[in-house]
Parts: sequence; structure tokens; C-alpha cells
Amino acid sequence: MKTFLSAILLVLLPLMLMGQKLTLAQQDSAFVRENFTKQEVYITMRDGIRLFTSIYIPKDISSENPYPFLIHRTCFGSSPYGLNNYPKLLYYSNHVMREKFIFIKQDVRGRYMSEGIFTNMRPFIPSKKTSKDVDESSDTYDTIEWLLKNIPNNNGNVGLYGISYTGFYAISGALSGHSAIKAVSPQAPISDFFFEDFHHNGAFVLAVGNALPVFGIHTPKPTESHWFLAHFPEIKAKDGFNWYKSMTPLQNFGKLYSDNFFWNEIIEHPNYDDFWQKRSIIPHLNPHIKMPPILNVGGWFDAEDMVGVLDIYKHIEKHNAAVSNTLIMGPFGHGDWSREQGHHMQGNIYFGDSLATFFQQNIELVFYKKHLKNVIDKGTVAPKACLFDTGKKEWTNFAEYPVKDGVGLDLYLHADKKLSTVPPKKGFQEYISDPKNPVPYAEGVFETLDFLPDYMSDDQRFVTHRKDVLTFQTEELKNDITFIGEIKVSLKFSTSGTDADFFVKVIDGYPQNEPNSPYTPVGIKLAGYQQMVRSEIMRAKFRNSFSSPEPLVPNLKTNLDFRLQDVYHTFKKGHSIMIQIQSSAFPLFDINPQKFVNNIYKANERDFQKATIKIFSESKISVNILSNRTNGK
Repeated sequence: MKTFLSAILLVLLPLMLMGQKLTLAQQDSAFVRENFTKQEVYITMRDGIRLFTSIYIPKDISSENPYPFLIHRTCFGSSPYGLNNYPKLLYYSNHVMREKFIFIKQDVRGRYMSEGIFTNMRPFIPSKKTSKDVDESSDTYDTIEWLLKNIPNNNGNVGLYGISYTGFYAISGALSGHSAIKAVSPQAPISDFFFEDFHHNGAFVLAVGNALPVFGIHTPKPTESHWFLAHFPEIKAKDGFNWYKSMTPLQNFGKLYSDNFFWNEIIEHPNYDDFWQKRSIIPHLNPHIKMPPILNVGGWFDAEDMVGVLDIYKHIEKHNAAVSNTLIMGPFGHGDWSREQGHHMQGNIYFGDSLATFFQQNIELVFYKKHLKNVIDKGTVAPKACLFDTGKKEWTNFAEYPVKDGVGLDLYLHADKKLSTVPPKKGFQEYISDPKNPVPYAEGVFETLDFLPDYMSDDQRFVTHRKDVLTFQTEELKNDITFIGEIKVSLKFSTSGTDADFFVKVIDGYPQNEPNSPYTPVGIKLAGYQQMVRSEIMRAKFRNSFSSPEPLVPNLKTNLDFRLQDVYHTFKKGHSIMIQIQSSAFPLFDINPQKFVNNIYKANERDFQKATIKIFSESKISVNILSNRTNGK
């Protein structure tokens, strides 16, 4: 999800352009007013709750020129409100907007101008027996029924889309089974709050915790205003790292949000119990529900919702093989395909030009035209997957994904800190993890109200001096090696404590003669750069079950297996592959006490203790690499 402070910047940006010459955004705003008629209605759901809905109808609509619907259901507000107030864009892509659809924007239950009570990731009800059995799929179904009957000259086709939280509403709507739904595009969708956004493998994402007022304060009545703003705590500290340390234990953090229903749900459900499980959308993507064509869109550097897009795509691919199911993954941060940068930068790394435009014009627009308007652009071929190689910096089309003709590769973490395909002799590396001195997740953590999403491609040399970070590295590569798909981590470890976190990074080590790009920021040297390719945290108490955590036995060699999200990255000849292991990534994630506690949100300061951790040389990462016989082009 885009945190509120980041999202509000996007709202304010047009105001910063006032007084300048006519911009493309201003041209788009004029286009909306000249080409669309706006309606505002309340649509009544089956249980009597009314949802506020803005409708933008093309002025040239007629029985001879019908249009399909493109629906965006949101918890972030359908502004601007008022019949005479028009947005600058009806869709984030002016390519899609200028193609023209009947654009629908709807506030979900309990948000902004809609009635009802808001629930985070409202659980899907597979079998609805009464009119009181409502969820996001039923609200989508009821909305579509009303639109089809009340908006003249529609062509009977409906598309659903959304980025981040609203991507959850899009894929939930697909579960409604409404026959008019012909296209759905969940983009960076939330799929399960225990594994993304506010948690990663059970670890609390402390760095987005201060967005809690956006999602945990009910509005007393329908409103156009941001009612939750008064619930943000006043934080005067400029040093984010030390401020977050003062919020440890998490009971300190909780004092800021005692009236926040979402925070109270989090602390009362520290494990993956029924509360979280029934909010996951993944189990419901099964063959029993007829699914429309799906365009799954995500970014390799999405620090918030990369889990959702990959898991939704894979689950549909596995259980609904007949569905037209497509995956797009570019070198983007959260939602960055929605805004063109020109020279596309992710942090310090330049990946190419006009990458968002390429997606919007050649993939997204083609998808909507085909499935909603029955218009097929000549020369376009819809791939199963269009993935961006973040090492070679180029797009590749795949006829299948995950690819089946790759070659498995195991890389072992040798006791001499070498990373090699050769099985090691016995040995280990060890370090002392101190909760009072956590490893930073990024260099220079100053923020307190958001986090630094560029950490996913940042230079990792800032931690190389630390004794509590282990680095394993291959020799200089003699040939290109391309990782594709999931990276699986298999650690053999021991600790003197009864719990532990492991933050594992896969890094591309640049050679010392690596030149800067024309767009490398001032002061950055790519020579010797250590670019993070993928990382993830795992809380060891969940090693056997996320719903039933178990303490570790002190100093006992223990297995810990978990996955890192997918990658598509070529480590070039002359580069090296690196693995780093540490037991904290602060304040991105909360600090593990390293003592098993039943509920970490209720841990006391005395529960936090140092621990000696050993990583045995049998530990490895397992990856899939592209063979010479690839099905990509």
C-alpha cells in the first residue's frame, strides 16, 4: 500500500505546477472536462448499505458507439467530490484515459462518502446464504448490476483495476463471478497482511507502522475529508533511527495508537491464526470460480506488495490453468509503472528510458482494448509473462512462467566466507547479535513517518565493517549467470537464545572498474557497488508453523527454510554474487528480543538479550538459472 504521506505528495504535486506553462497534466484535465460528463450516485448494496460512486461517461457515447466500464474501488477516496469538480486524470495512464471508457470510482464500505463499517481486507465469503453475507465481491457484483441497468449505451463489458490496497479490491471483485467482468488488473495487490505490508514472515514492518491511522480509525459518518489526520502522533524527532529505538519494546509504539482498531487487531493476533488466514485472498483463487482474463502487474523493487502479485499470479496459474493469466514485472518500486520518469531510476541505478510508457502503451492498453472493446492491435502478441532483467536491463517475453527449462543451482556458504557450488567441509561463521545495536536496513535512516523504498536496490557496502553481518562471495564470474524465479534459503544455524531473526540478502557485486551511467547521482560511484537484488526476513520461531510458533533450543543446530521472492537478474561477467546474513534490518522491521515470547507486541525490555549465532557451512541458497535453451525472446 502507498503510505498516506507518499500518496498525499502525489495529490499536491499538481499544485506545485501552478503558474507554469500549460503542462500535460493540465491538458489532461481539460480533456476530462471536455470529453466526459460526471455523475455522483449512491448505489444500494444487498444489505441496504449505500456506496458513494462517481461516474464519468464519455460525451460521444451512443447506441452506435457504446463503451465498457472500467471500475476502481478504493479506500483512499474518490476525490474530487462534487459534480463540477473533475480530476486531471480518470486513469493514471493518459493512454488508457484517452482511449475512453465509462470510468467508475467508488468508495468502499466505511470509507469517505460511503456508508457502513470499514474492515481491513474484508474476508471473502464463498457461500453467501443471506443478504447479510457481504464482502468486496458481493459489493462489486451489486455495483455492476446497477451500472448495467442504469447507464445507457454501455457495451455490457466490465474491467476492474487497482494498485496496492485497491488491487485487493480488484482481485476480490473477480471472485464475484459476474459474467460482465471481462478484464481484471490487480497491480501490486495486497494478498495477505501477514506476509506483506505490515508483516514479512511474521516480523512487524515497523517502518510503515506510522501509517496506522489511515487504516485503523473509523469515520463516524460519511465525509469528504481525511478524518484520520488528527490521529497521527506528533513526532518532532529528526533522527528516525534513534526515535524508532525508543519505540522498542513495541509496547512503547503501541502507546501512540491505543485507540487504533487495526493496531489492536495486530497485537491480539501475533501469529498466523484464523483472523489473518480468513483475510488472505489466495486460497479462494480456485477452480470453483470462473475467472476472467487477469493482468498481474508488479515491480521487482516493490518494498510493499511484491508478495501479492507473484502469489496471486502463481496460484491462478496452478489452479486455474484455463484462465488467461499474464504477469508483468518491471524494474519498478511500488506503483512506479503508473508514473513516467523518462530516464528510469530505481535508487542509484539507471534501468532505461520510458519504461512506464512502454508498459502503459504496449501491454496495459492492448489488454483493455482486447477484452473490453474487442479491438486487437495488429502485431501485438500477449506473452504469458513479460519480465524485466534487472541485470541486463531489458524486457523479455516468456511463453511460460515459472520457466520449466531452467537449471537448478545450489550456492553454499563456506566457512571461509566463499560462496561456491562446491559442497563444503564442516565449519561455521558466527557473530553476536545485540538488540541494542541493530543493523540498519539503509544508510542514513532519518525518516520517522515513512521508509526508504530504494533500499531494495541500494549499495550494501555501508554494513561491511560490522561484525554482526556475514558476507559470502563468489569469485569473479567468467560468464553471465541469470537467476530466474524464487530463491530458496536453507540455513543451518544455532543460537544461544530461544528466538532469532535472519535477514538474508542476495547482492550483485560490481567490479572495481564499473563506470557510472549518464544519470548516476552526484557523489555515487558504481565501481565496487554492491547492489541488493533481493532480500527477506524470517523469524525463526515460525520455522515449522506460522500459526504455532516454537522456541529454539539454545545452541542446537537447527534447520530454517524459507523463500525470497522471485528475481529475474543477470549477474554479468566480471561481477560477483554475494550473500549477506544479519539478524536485524532496523527500523524496517521490529527488533527480535532473541528470547522466545508468546506475544512480541507485549514483550518487556528485560526480554531483549544478546545472542551468539552460528551459520554452518552446510547452509545454502537454491536458485533456478536460465539454460541456453530459454523460451524467452
